[in-house]
Amino acid sequence: MSSIKAREDERAGAEIVCGAEECYRHSIQLLEELGFPKGVLPLQDLEECGRVRETGFVWMKQRAPYEHFFEGTNTRVSYAAEVTAYVEKFKMKKMTGVKSKQMFLWVPISEMSIEDASSNKIHFKTPMGIGKSFPITAFMTDDEKHKYLDMKANE
Repeated sequence: MSSIKAREDERAGAEIVCGAEECYRHSIQLLEELGFPKGVLPLQDLEECGRVRETGFVWMKQRAPYEHFFEGTNTRVSYAAEVTAYVEKFKMKKMTGVKSKQMFLWVPISEMSIEDASSNKIHFKTPMGIGKSFPITAFMTDDEKHKYLDMKANE
């Protein structure tokens, strides 16, 4: 009972969006606002998205769990039916519902961040504090990647 109460408190005052198209649009806007590439959370069949701006708490519910293979990192990632996090510019922390397959184990991802926008790296951490960095381009959509590479070529 107390976990339900805590969950309600955590979501109090939230902006909630329902429906696949609206949730997709909301999730893309959130990633852009935070400075993350659009492909870093490739969730499918979103049903509900919510955000509490005061605390930074966000959640995204999809119809069913989903696994995605990121070719750019050679990594398989599992997304639960609900993914949650506390967000701020260039950072998602206290994440739940995201796991990465490393060797034969599924390892929870508790944080992702872009330490320095000019470093071109995105860093992922486990609850134990162990982390790994990848090129930011590995999580970009094709359009983002073309614009990014064009921008870099013109610098």
